[in-house]
Amino acid sequence: MEITNKQIAEYTESFTSEEPEIIKQLVKASENDLQHVDMLSGRQTGLLLKMLVAISGSKRVLEVGTFTGYSAIMMADALPDDGELITCEMNERYQIISEPFFSKEPYRNKISQKLGNALDLIPKIERKFDLIFLDADKVNYPEYYRLAKTKINSGGLIVIDNVLWDGDVLEKKNRKAAAIHQMNEIIRDDKEVEQLMLPLRDGVTIVRVLRK
Repeated sequence: MEITNKQIAEYTESFTSEEPEIIKQLVKASENDLQHVDMLSGRQTGLLLKMLVAISGSKRVLEVGTFTGYSAIMMADALPDDGELITCEMNERYQIISEPFFSKEPYRNKISQKLGNALDLIPKIERKFDLIFLDADKVNYPEYYRLAKTKINSGGLIVIDNVLWDGDVLEKKNRKAAAIHQMNEIIRDDKEVEQLMLPLRDGVTIVRVLRK
């Protein structure tokens, strides 16, 4: 299902800031080595994440699902010099692509990558975060959200990508769509947050944890 009219999508993107040069290089490297480059966050989602980090004044960010590093680099660009971004990825092939970009300045001092299943990695991380971005395997989205709630600071943001899943969430056509819909319901019914779902690309939800 086409979430946004193609012409409107192209129009809005044409009025969105350009990607930095390092992102263009990363996209090219991803296209050369992988088939499923549609998993990249894309310019508009990337800029949204960067702006959210900047506007919120976030210093510590957790990303669940690195892929090849597009969103991590965009968010790291908005972090202060002493900011920190931890990103979790279970596919070593993706890590091989992202590592050369993460090792460049200023990212080498901001981004740290953990290889493994995020369901195992997240509980072992002792610190809390100002912003958490979820973009990993969709069947585990409900559990990722629950884990994110335990690691987010009061007043922090949880941002989730692919919450519409090509429109399949309307009829829960497959396991992934059913899991995403389940998470969407959990967020809707969560009295500790306020949330905004946007039809941006494949759907993005921004969750703000209410201050206690």
